[in-house]
Amino acid sequence: MISERLKPLMANNSAVRQMFEEGNKLRAKYGRENVFDFSVGNPDAPTPPEIGQAIKDIVDETPAIELHGYMSNAGYEDVRETVAQHINKLQGTDFGKNNIIMTVGAASALNIALKTILNPGEEVVIFSPYFLEYNWYVMNYDGVVVPCETDENFMPDLERFEAAITEKTRAVLINSPHNPTGVIYSEEVIRGIASVMDRKQKEYGRAIFLIADEPYRELAYDGIEVPYVTKYYDNTFVVYSYSKSLSLPGERIGYLVIPSEMEDSELVFDTATAVNRIMGCVNAPAIQQKLIGRCIDSQVNVDYYDRNRKTLYGGLTDLGFECIMPQGAFYLMVKSPVEDAAEFCEAAKKYNILMVNGKSFMAPGYVRLAYCVSYETIVNSMEAFKKLAAEYGL
Repeated sequence: MISERLKPLMANNSAVRQMFEEGNKLRAKYGRENVFDFSVGNPDAPTPPEIGQAIKDIVDETPAIELHGYMSNAGYEDVRETVAQHINKLQGTDFGKNNIIMTVGAASALNIALKTILNPGEEVVIFSPYFLEYNWYVMNYDGVVVPCETDENFMPDLERFEAAITEKTRAVLINSPHNPTGVIYSEEVIRGIASVMDRKQKEYGRAIFLIADEPYRELAYDGIEVPYVTKYYDNTFVVYSYSKSLSLPGERIGYLVIPSEMEDSELVFDTATAVNRIMGCVNAPAIQQKLIGRCIDSQVNVDYYDRNRKTLYGGLTDLGFECIMPQGAFYLMVKSPVEDAAEFCEAAKKYNILMVNGKSFMAPGYVRLAYCVSYETIVNSMEAFKKLAAEYGL
């Protein structure tokens, strides 16, 4: 009935989405305030107030043919130029509109990049743990994912990384700030990754692309800097989404950066623009593009998430749970007090706590909590976590 290729996807449908549906059932039964759902990275931080007003102004002021009509498959030229200049101002880069493709969120941008460069059977190295939908994005284009284990702090191990790159490697996909661990790759780490990739490009005599997935770029804490990867490696795609920085996950707007320093950059840009069309997206949503053009300097209040981060981490560690303090994004990894993290997740449900088994991210023995919830949810969950900790003798 359905594609043979998709049967494994349906048999192992996203654990995160399953928890999301379970959360809906629990909320209906016990009331929203009595369910502590840390399963889905659905931002709770308020959208900046100027966003709503800008949408109203765009609708009122823009002729219908321009507001709702087709544009270049890469997106509105003025918006792409605005995005480029914004990045230049923040990062000291030298981009222009012909380095930017507006996309239907980060997922679309990732698929565009992969479809543009991958040949069947070529490999994409990804540091584990990672967002497992990357597997499906790579397989969409007959590529092969090569997981590369990180160290005990979830940082890249450069010796393992170098061993993972072969003559079949076409790309390396990194995510920083990171889902699910919250780590941020330092400049030293990025330089190390770039150095390995430069050596391997020369060894194999072909381009190896670095794809930097950065939807959480603005969500960095304690003054930690997030390096801009194009400064360290020429053959880099940068993937970005406004889902987190503006709390607009359902609006599906982002962009793909293709720097001029990339090998055959004009051909890559033109091909990626055509891919945007033939993938079925055609172009990014018109109103959302114009919104970004007007609100390029807006962003959510990062302190909202920082308070959640500190409160959740502090509360859980005080109860005896072993956690890894996140540097960015809005996820907290908690070590399961028993070997089987699935058992731990099931036990938590008795107290209306929903969290995701780390196995869903190739992090067995851990669970992931998304703290992009209301502050009240975190505070009110502590009594439930106290009962859970007592059950495990913590």
